[in-house]
Amino acid sequence: MANSERHILLRTVLIVAVVLGVVFGIKLWQKYAAQAAQAHHGPFEVSVSVAPVAEVSWRSEIHMVASLVATSGVDLTPQLSGQVTGIYFHSGEHVKKGQRLVQLDDSNQLAVLAEDRANETLAGINYRRAQHLYAARATSLAALDTARADEQSAKAAVANVLATLAKLAVSAPFSGWLGVRQVSLGEYLSPGTEIAALNVWNPLRAEFTVPQSQSGLVHPGQSVDLSVDAFPGRKFLGRITAIDSQVNPSTRNVTVEAVVGNSRLQLRPGMFGEARIMVGTARKRLAVPTVAVTYSTFGDYVYVVEKRKQGPHELQVAVATPIKAGHTRGRITIIRGGLHPGELVVTAGQIKLHNGMPVVIRSHGAR
Repeated sequence: MANSERHILLRTVLIVAVVLGVVFGIKLWQKYAAQAAQAHHGPFEVSVSVAPVAEVSWRSEIHMVASLVATSGVDLTPQLSGQVTGIYFHSGEHVKKGQRLVQLDDSNQLAVLAEDRANETLAGINYRRAQHLYAARATSLAALDTARADEQSAKAAVANVLATLAKLAVSAPFSGWLGVRQVSLGEYLSPGTEIAALNVWNPLRAEFTVPQSQSGLVHPGQSVDLSVDAFPGRKFLGRITAIDSQVNPSTRNVTVEAVVGNSRLQLRPGMFGEARIMVGTARKRLAVPTVAVTYSTFGDYVYVVEKRKQGPHELQVAVATPIKAGHTRGRITIIRGGLHPGELVVTAGQIKLHNGMPVVIRSHGAR
């Protein structure tokens, strides 16, 4: 290697060493300055909000996924085949029991009815004539019986045609709300073709299952709260009306039915929601705001604010305290161990904390 190359390499090494020395010197000076400021002014504090650990009255709950079912609900279908000649409803409207909804072609039956009624009239005349003749002993008892049978047969024929006509006019079996119309005027319908759904919306039935281990806590007459995602924050009240007579051998769950009021007609059959049943008696439990709890794979914990002496200063510090978290309801979480009543836990600012860090309380909230 030439002397010039050695001199260049040496200068480069010296420049790098000087730069690193300056950088490390600046860092050491900054650290020394921070320590001096902290010694003069006290340790830096993090602003936090706190709330006390409080005792609350707590009842156990059972939560289930519930399905809503109409109290009465059917898919309207024709009993006989025929062409639609009349539609007398609109999709989504409320109809009364017995209201005619769809008319199928009944022209042939009306013609047969006219003939059968004429035969009925003639059979009635013949029967009354036979009665007079028999009273005058001008005819036999057999002739009178034949006339009576002819009249009854004619009446039966009329009744048969009337029954057929009633089946060709599809009517509402009960009062309720119709769904979307599935047929059109002139369409030929076969038995079983859906015309529209008819449901009763108020009240509705909520069906859900309860594990057999909790079935003893549920009984008819018990109150139920139902919530659905279509109306967040709204509770629909119901009452248990029936419990299945057997446990499902596949799932080991028992089916429970509750009636839920729906006076505003906001709920619909087929919706699902969360049913909640309060069980047992209320007991005192320790609770903290849910936002105070930090959940971790290594264990749940909260930051408890404690007073400690640090040099000449008395500080409030945040101490990471392991806890046993219980159920959460609304904005509070039950604590099964690790805390005592009245202790202050951090509810805001935890992200800036580590164990033992000094804090200053900016907001002191209630539970």
